[in-house]
Amino acid sequence: MFNKSKQSDSVFKSVMMAYMVLVLHLLLIAGLGLLVLFFRGVMQYMIWIFLGGAAAIIVSGYHFYIRMKQEGKNLREMVYSPLFHGRAVEVSILGGMATFKIGNDSNLPALPDTITTALNLLEDPASARMRELSELVRMLENDLITLEEFNSVKRQLFNS
Repeated sequence: MFNKSKQSDSVFKSVMMAYMVLVLHLLLIAGLGLLVLFFRGVMQYMIWIFLGGAAAIIVSGYHFYIRMKQEGKNLREMVYSPLFHGRAVEVSILGGMATFKIGNDSNLPALPDTITTALNLLEDPASARMRELSELVRMLENDLITLEEFNSVKRQLFNS
């Protein structure tokens, strides 16, 4: 019961975070629109826009540096994290209107198959056990596992 409320709280927080990101994107677009309308266009204030973007990049780099020092890693360890090793990282802003990739796409996708994971989370534990048991029976009938393996896994299924 307590675990279920934690899961619902985390789902709620995730949804609220997604809405917050959407609202911030909308505010950014509205701010750019106001800049164009009230300040006679972007070209006249290009240097200020450039300086603001450069300041944002410097602040972001400073936060990255602080996080790197808190975790006790150097730049090489942060960049060559096993989480990103051999995978492309795609950075997307403004809801995908501006994206760029770092790395190559030679390996498996970074995110797991969320559709089957979500379906398994919604599945009743009893029906999940029956589905796993039927899969075990199929494997036993096709001689992919032995009778001893079947019995041990079946005991584990019904004991958990």
